[in-house]
Amino acid sequence: MSAPAELPSLPDLATRVAARLRERRDTVAVAESSAGGLVAAALLAVPGASAYFLGGAVVYSRRAGKALLGLVPADMEGLRAETEPYALLLAAKVRASHRASWGLGETGAAGPSDSPAGDPAGRACLAVVGATERSRTVLTGSTERAANMDLFARQLLALFDTVLAEAP
Repeated sequence: MSAPAELPSLPDLATRVAARLRERRDTVAVAESSAGGLVAAALLAVPGASAYFLGGAVVYSRRAGKALLGLVPADMEGLRAETEPYALLLAAKVRASHRASWGLGETGAAGPSDSPAGDPAGRACLAVVGATERSRTVLTGSTERAANMDLFARQLLALFDTVLAEAP
């Protein structure tokens, strides 16, 4: 899936998501990779974040996955990083470890070069796990690292906003 050209800013998306979480009395935990913590930072920047934000992790390596989320080799059987199933795994693990209503997962290649697994720069897999599960792949077509990181974070929050609006 390609990335839509126009998305609200990261602060605007975080404010919208925060309002939905507070209204629902739900909580969230975040596991990011190529977004580098931008999702967590955006959610924490909204006043009153302690009502809904339980924690986050930047899972940028296998070692980080093991240390921060307790990932073990059995978790990775049949999986490859930088895929939607892996993003769903990250979201589920961070949700469970924080006992949150929702878990968000993101994995990809921000650039400027392709990932070691061969995925192109500008590709990210996003996931939301909670009352429902949803995942999707974003392709920006760009190798510009900072712009991709921002877009990956905005795409994840936009996906989460949609899921929250539709969830029971």
